[in-house]
Amino acid sequence: MKAAVLDGVGQPFQVQDIDIANPIGREVLIDVRASGLCHSDMHVAETNVGFPMPALLGHEIAGVVAEVGPDVTEFRVGDHVVSSPIHSCGHCRGCLTGRPYQCRHPQETQRTPGQGPRLSRNGEALTQFIGVGGFAEQVIVHENTVVSVSRDIPFDRAALLGCGVVTGAGAAINSARIRPGDTVAVIGCGGVGLNVIQGAALAGARRIIAIDLQPAKLELAKVFGATDIINAGDGDSVQAVKDLTGGGVTCAFEVIGLKQMAMDAVAMLDIGGTAFLIGVQKPETRLEVTPFGDLMGKQKGIRGVAMGSTNLKIDIPMYAELYLQGRFKLDELVSKRISLDQINEGYDLLRGGSVARSVITSF
Repeated sequence: MKAAVLDGVGQPFQVQDIDIANPIGREVLIDVRASGLCHSDMHVAETNVGFPMPALLGHEIAGVVAEVGPDVTEFRVGDHVVSSPIHSCGHCRGCLTGRPYQCRHPQETQRTPGQGPRLSRNGEALTQFIGVGGFAEQVIVHENTVVSVSRDIPFDRAALLGCGVVTGAGAAINSARIRPGDTVAVIGCGGVGLNVIQGAALAGARRIIAIDLQPAKLELAKVFGATDIINAGDGDSVQAVKDLTGGGVTCAFEVIGLKQMAMDAVAMLDIGGTAFLIGVQKPETRLEVTPFGDLMGKQKGIRGVAMGSTNLKIDIPMYAELYLQGRFKLDELVSKRISLDQINEGYDLLRGGSVARSVITSF
């Protein structure tokens, strides 16, 4: 099949032919119809975080089941599906208590060394980023990472449910458990940040403050439910949030992955508020907080969020249904549709901050 391969950190994607294995056990082979370009892939492509190369990135896909392994019980050929990078064994404490995003044994969804690689090039194994490898004509994944979706949802919209939607909306609804009357600040209004905003609106937040440097993204944030916008280039965002709210917000979400923005998220909290860190920080990043002043005196909290604390088998169908009811926005998230051959240009656009999501729809 054709795929975009990354041979090393800092190198461009190379579209070339690779080999994909037949599904075994509980694996599902999916014909990819749409694959979203996410910041997480860009971070791995540009930053040495120890991820083994060569690799197939991409983890936000929708498509059609082409073949299933002999032990698959949940899916059949022809199903429309979404795959997510949430890997769960199904039997550990996290999985059994409805928290598959805290699975203790996610490696059980991968092949063992004796089973051969799922993906290879000229006999050399290729690494699947987060077990998906979605910048390709097909993916082969464990059935625990796959969810059926309605045929009424276009593939380019459905693909976003696998990561950007659940990470953002889930952070607001599941991780922060926003309640009616809460106040919220969202730093970064890309694809994930916009979903934090609409998740907060869906949960009943009284005030939702969007913060970004891009005027176009701030205008889009209003469409997704922001009640107030702050251009970070116009001055002190922390003080602006405090002025708008009379002291600070209940929840602040950092969605960019920059140290200073994480510090700002803590600073703009009201007494008893919590900062939720979603953006991927550099491995060496350290935050400075004052336990006496911030954590004890003002009772603030700091929490890392992984995949929006999502139970994908429950949450993805829920967001899909809300979309079909007209109560959840997906159409507005797709900024540009590109071909697999345009993947490097797509990431140039994402890097420049001018798009919410580019989606590969032609392979």
